[in-house]
Amino acid sequence: MKKHNFSAGPSILPQEVFEKSAQAILDFNGSGLSILEISHRSKDFVAVMDEARALALELLGLTGKGYQALFISGGASLEFIRVPYNLMQENGKAAYLDSGTWASGAIKEAKKFGTVDVVASSKDENYTYIPEGYTIPADADYFHCTSNNTIFGTQMHDFPETNVPVVCDMSSDIFSRELDFSKFGIIYAGAQKNMGPAGTALVVIKEELLGKTGRNIPSLLDYQQHIAKESMYNTPAVFPVYASYLTLQWLKNQGGIKAIDAKNNQKAALLYGEIDRNPLFKGSAKTEDRSKMNITFLLNNEAHTETFDKMWKVAGISGLNGHRSVGGYRASVYNAMPVESVQVLVDVMKELEKQA
Repeated sequence: MKKHNFSAGPSILPQEVFEKSAQAILDFNGSGLSILEISHRSKDFVAVMDEARALALELLGLTGKGYQALFISGGASLEFIRVPYNLMQENGKAAYLDSGTWASGAIKEAKKFGTVDVVASSKDENYTYIPEGYTIPADADYFHCTSNNTIFGTQMHDFPETNVPVVCDMSSDIFSRELDFSKFGIIYAGAQKNMGPAGTALVVIKEELLGKTGRNIPSLLDYQQHIAKESMYNTPAVFPVYASYLTLQWLKNQGGIKAIDAKNNQKAALLYGEIDRNPLFKGSAKTEDRSKMNITFLLNNEAHTETFDKMWKVAGISGLNGHRSVGGYRASVYNAMPVESVQVLVDVMKELEKQA
């Protein structure tokens, strides 16, 4: 039976990425060696790293604009530390927007480096909305935000205009929608939500921002060291980088971000349309701040929970349970999720309505 994987991460990837990755595990590029055992310094893998970094910049429209793309181990959570190390002046200040669990985690780490001005927070309503109407201090070394909140199903649809460098954690919506990415000083994302398997993170950096803090930065945490070594300062996560490279290739072949944006809008409209139409369900995030990647919703009557859970599992749906801090359900409809799978979920919701 076909499975429809709505997991928030590690998540669905394109079928051709699974197939090419599986072949590479057995024999990478006809070398007679597995991708799992080749040297990261081998000619074939260095080419993968170089092409993956170039593809990331190309898809974001940042080629030739002073940006560097890095694939670094440690996941997005390590960037909570690397960002202030590399951008916050000694005795400096940074501005942060608190819009969810991961934003809160970034704030906690940044406070170890200097003053953190939390310009706004939606914690008062369990992060069901994106704060607005805040002011970013002109003397902040940078402003940090999280574009999409995987747990709570909210997404920033607009970004503030500011002369302060903007740092954005795009872990769960990277490459999913059209934006002017040149407005950001640093973009970072863990691979496992929309780009590849867990084990690597993509960091895109406007290089002119670096080297100005006066800090003595440990080498492994210094972006300039990773740039100088072309993401090879230490042994990279070879297989996750390779699978991410295949996913970026797939995205380019789909027509790039513009084409996938249209498909993601279609999927989100289909599922939100049913949530709003069906009297048995309701969305858990504020309507104007709903995410197109992580769609969170609840049953209006929990008496239907057992029946609904049985129905969607019988239909081959996986990973639909909501995060424990929100409850209900979460359908993660990342780039690789086909509209047909979303339709299966919608059909189950309609069938529940008929039976209720």
